[in-house]
Amino acid sequence: MPIPRILIVDDEERFRTTLGKRLTERELDVVTVGSGIEAIDEVKHRLYDVIILDIKMPGLDGIETLAEIKKINSVIEVILLTGHASVDSAVEGMRLGAYDYVLKPCDIEQLLERINGAYEVKAARDERIRQAEIRKLIDRSPT
Repeated sequence: MPIPRILIVDDEERFRTTLGKRLTERELDVVTVGSGIEAIDEVKHRLYDVIILDIKMPGLDGIETLAEIKKINSVIEVILLTGHASVDSAVEGMRLGAYDYVLKPCDIEQLLERINGAYEVKAARDERIRQAEIRKLIDRSPT
């Protein structure tokens, strides 16, 4: 079974580093960055399955970053991290295509459930796209 590729985006270095280590210990392939700009650059150059994205960051916030990520690669699943005060922003993010949101500080088991759910959705969509591409090639081939 493939290992999900995870990108953690959070300006709080200690939180980002600790979460990255805990998810790596669970045998996930994890990269961490500290800003929306860095996240966009990562998405342009590497493939990810799930992005864990803090909403409240200086500069480009999580909602703006989500919109840019979806323009670059619409099939990446995004889980938003938010505090109680910004649940409205999380709901807005889900309208823009985020898979779900988790309140900070988050329980690692709860986050893993969301990551696994997001990965399953993405993997199923990727398989449907692959099957459609195969059907398209078969339909175009001379008989």
